[in-house]
Amino acid sequence: MSRIGKLPIAIPAGVTVTVSPENLVTVKGPKGELTQQVDPLITVSVEDGVCHVSRPNDEKESRAKHGLYRALIHNMVFGVSEGYKATLQLHGVGYRVEMAQTPNTLNFTLGYTHPIFMQLPKEVKVETKTERNQDPLIMLECADKQLLGQICAKIRTFRKPEPYKGKGILFLGEVVRRKAGKSAGK
Repeated sequence: MSRIGKLPIAIPAGVTVTVSPENLVTVKGPKGELTQQVDPLITVSVEDGVCHVSRPNDEKESRAKHGLYRALIHNMVFGVSEGYKATLQLHGVGYRVEMAQTPNTLNFTLGYTHPIFMQLPKEVKVETKTERNQDPLIMLECADKQLLGQICAKIRTFRKPEPYKGKGILFLGEVVRRKAGKSAGK
């Protein structure tokens, strides 16, 4: 039995989980509503405030999907009840970010000849923070863990952290392994 798949999912107060006959799991809560289509091999049942995910046999495919769908449903329940947060830090001279005139749009100044504008989905709440003598921060919040991860990955592609000077867009608290460079070898 899958160690992750066999764990029950506790449903907190204020969150409802419904399973349709087509195996479409819908989770509603104070932070929003998320849906996930579950493979027909996997059975999802909800009773007494607990959600159980089970599989019919021990074949390799059903074992893999058992843990996967349990983790996806657990992430949905946590997302609509508490939400996911990520904080990105712009480390580099002259790197800035600010909210643009249109809603949910970020304006990046990252050392290129042009500014970069990024339109965010309406599900993502964003806040920027710039203080004197500190790196600018971007605080993102969303109920959907997968969407939040995709947005963070997209923002990081504008300036990936580089190992020589340590400049780039990093997660808050992330440490970049530094390299010595050419002059240190002589």
